[in-house]
This record gives sequence, C-alpha cells and structure tokens, in this order.
Amino acid sequence: MARKTVSRKRKAAAASAAGPGGLYGEQYGWDHSVHKRKRLPPVKEFHLGTLNKVFASQWLNHRQVVCGTKCNTVMNVFSDIKVHAQGLRLCGLKSFISRWSACLHCSASENGNSDGHKDWIFSIAWISDTMAVSGSRDGSMGLWEVTEDVLSKSDARHNLSQVPVYAHITHRALKDIPKENTNPDNCKVRALAFNNKNKELGAVSLDGYFHLWKAEHTLSKLLSTKLPYCRENVCLAYGQEWSVYAVGSQAHVSFLDPRQPSHNVKSVCSKERGSGIRSVSFYEHIITVGTGHGSLLFYDIRAQRFLDERPPRACYGQKQKLGGSEILKLTTGKGWLNHDETWRNYFSEINFFPNAVYTHCYDSSGTKLFVAGGPLPSGLHGNYAGLWS
Repeated sequence: MARKTVSRKRKAAAASAAGPGGLYGEQYGWDHSVHKRKRLPPVKEFHLGTLNKVFASQWLNHRQVVCGTKCNTVMNVFSDIKVHAQGLRLCGLKSFISRWSACLHCSASENGNSDGHKDWIFSIAWISDTMAVSGSRDGSMGLWEVTEDVLSKSDARHNLSQVPVYAHITHRALKDIPKENTNPDNCKVRALAFNNKNKELGAVSLDGYFHLWKAEHTLSKLLSTKLPYCRENVCLAYGQEWSVYAVGSQAHVSFLDPRQPSHNVKSVCSKERGSGIRSVSFYEHIITVGTGHGSLLFYDIRAQRFLDERPPRACYGQKQKLGGSEILKLTTGKGWLNHDETWRNYFSEINFFPNAVYTHCYDSSGTKLFVAGGPLPSGLHGNYAGLWS
C-alpha cells in the first residue's frame, strides 16, 4: 500500500506542475515508447549497394518497406528486390506512395511526360483507392485514376514476367496553382498531403505559399496563403487528429489550420539552421522531423515542445541544447558515399558528410521507424537507410 500511495503523490505533483490540461505529464506518458526505442541499439543499417539517395519510403506491412531512389529504382529493403523504372532519365523517383487497401504503388519520376506534366514530378498523394494527385515542378497538379483496365493489363504482364511491372496512365484533370502574387517561374509544387476526412488536399510551393484544394473527382481551389517562412518549403504532412498541416522549411516547422486566419500560424525552430528540414510526419501527437544534417527530432504538439532526453544512460541518442534544456536527437550513420570525380574534385578534403533524412516512416504499430536518405549536396552520389525499433 505504501508503494501505491507514493505513486499517486508523484502523479499528482506532476499534474500540478503541468498546469491546465496536464500537458507536461501527458508528454512523458508517451515518452515510454520513445525511450524504449532509444534504449535498444537505435539503428539497423541496410546496405543498398550503389543506389543514389532514397527520396521516399512506405511500409507495406510490419515486415516490408519499399523505397524510391534518385536513380529511378524501386526497392523492397528487407528482401533486396529492386525494380528499375526503365526509360526514365536519371533524375529520380521523388515520390513513392503505397495505398495498402488497393495494393498499388504509384511512382513519380522527375522528367515529366507529354500526356501531363511538362517538368519533374515532386510529390504524389492518394485521395482514394484508385485516384491520386501529383504535384510538379511546372506549377501544376494532376489528377490520375487507376482503372480496372489498367490493373488487369498490369496483372497479365506480371503473370507472364513473374516480376513487378508498372503501367502508364493519362491524367483525368490538370490544374495550375495560383501565380498572381508571385514569380511564375518559382511556382513549383514541392509537396502534397491529403485530409481524408474533409477530402481536402494541401500543397506547398517553392514560392512560399500553401494551397488548399477540394480533391474528390476533380480539383477545386479553396484558398492560398503566404507561409511565414518561405525558404526551402520542401515537405508537408497532415495530422488528422489535430486538423493541422505541418510544413518544413529551411529552419522551421509551421503549423497551419485552414479554419484559422493566416496570422495564427505557429512555427517552431528546428535549431539546425542551414541544413533545412527534409521530411516531417505525424504519429499520434508526436511530430518527427528529419533534417539535412541527418538528425531526427521529436516535437510534442500537445506540450508544444521538443521531447527531452532525460534518462542518463542514453548512449545512442545525442543531446542538443534548446533554451537551456536538452532535447532528444537521433542521428543517421555513415551510409555509403561514392568517391567519384565530383567527390575527388570538390569534397575530398571533407572527412564526413551527414546523410540528410529525405524520408522516414513509422510502421502501423508505431514501434519501428524507418529512416533513409543520402548526402545533402546534389552532386554527391550516396545512400543511407536504417531502422530504429
């Protein structure tokens, strides 16, 4: 009984310190799984051979992750199955999104096509089991439908070849994002995120704007708003439970609620200036941020603070100062780097390059975090992939 009494007193003290809502206590209620991941060796590194920069990833189930790379390769990391997208220029698979319920994969190359976009495709978001929206460097968004006819032809080719196959489709609709208030040459659609409840699609463009579209059987513009931080807006995620979009920029994550006025946008600094935020995701009330310096940071949207790294025996996580406290920061490993002519001419005197976290994703249980990317300089050829569990 004495032990239980002490426990209750401690809980009461923690709730009191938290203030209204008990946010501080709630934060560390979730911390158990974070520290559980951290106490284990946090990274199982995968050897991807000579593949160049993993740009996108998705769990298919609790044992399989698929990736899309800059060198136009789709790969199942755990089984080492690789499929090269033949006929595409070596510009990369920027987006590789899986819709579990339809068992479909949709890949986007950076070279456009005569039937739709005229320039690179940077992002894809599924809006139903058979329809997806793409965002392009040419400033347009395309709506695509995977029909039964396409599926049957793909199945027939797969049965003949016994290897994964892909099919080409034409767009159902093509819309340009607004260009009235900015430089038309900089209206590149960089990232997309879908709100399934309201059937709304968020998009960010490199001119520093957030655009909201109604996305069902067609695309209809709802609003456009200027972002508070306009440099390197390259990633976007939607938190269903919180009804907010998270936008990653050069040094900040900005939170947008389309129902609120634009001046109510809240932003937090990643404290890694210069490298840029390269990936962002929601899992429950934790926002995971991947940076160009190869760091993973964890922001608690309820407590409105980054997660602290409190236990003293944190040999795998690194500590980073933030307003006098220390935050949890996990860091990618060495990976593989090609010592080619570009490296020899411009980078050979630099001993180590951090691997930018271009993509990360949790499995359905939230206990496994797959992280991948490669060197940040565009001219360098390399890769990294690892697993926290």
